[in-house]
Amino acid sequence: MTAQPQERVTAWEAVADAPLHLALIEPAIPPNTGNVSRLCAATGCALHLVEPLGFSIDDRALKRAGLDYWEHMRLVLHPSLDDFLALVPGDRLWLFAPRAPQRYDRVAYRRGDVLVFGTEVTGLPASLLEAMPERTVRIPMRPQSVRSINLSTSVGIAAFEALRSLDFPGLA
Repeated sequence: MTAQPQERVTAWEAVADAPLHLALIEPAIPPNTGNVSRLCAATGCALHLVEPLGFSIDDRALKRAGLDYWEHMRLVLHPSLDDFLALVPGDRLWLFAPRAPQRYDRVAYRRGDVLVFGTEVTGLPASLLEAMPERTVRIPMRPQSVRSINLSTSVGIAAFEALRSLDFPGLA
């Protein structure tokens, strides 16, 4: 029998060996989170969801988008952004924002780093980005074309660049 979503939630310590951690702060659109969960299943990255979520992790749309891969991924739920930040050393965070000063492909990623993405509607809190400008990065795109790239697309772009720089640990 396949484990139900709530049964797959684990603690930070249980995912410490992940090559990367992908964190979604207050995600609102189930298919985006489902797509990122599928990416985590394929790569061995740990998925961190920071509440409040805009959906239930039992949501059918979320399952359709990738959560039928539960047995291949590890999920950590965090009750708030403050709780999440209390667990992660600041020098392991990479904060993704459309207008960040540094490009994502010019970062020296390390195994165990945490790639952090904001909600689909508002992105990461300005206070967090302002507090850690040296840890903010962007994915380049044409000026004045779109506000941002889709969340799950952005996570995929960033995750594979970081994994590439780590020589694709555990991937064939």
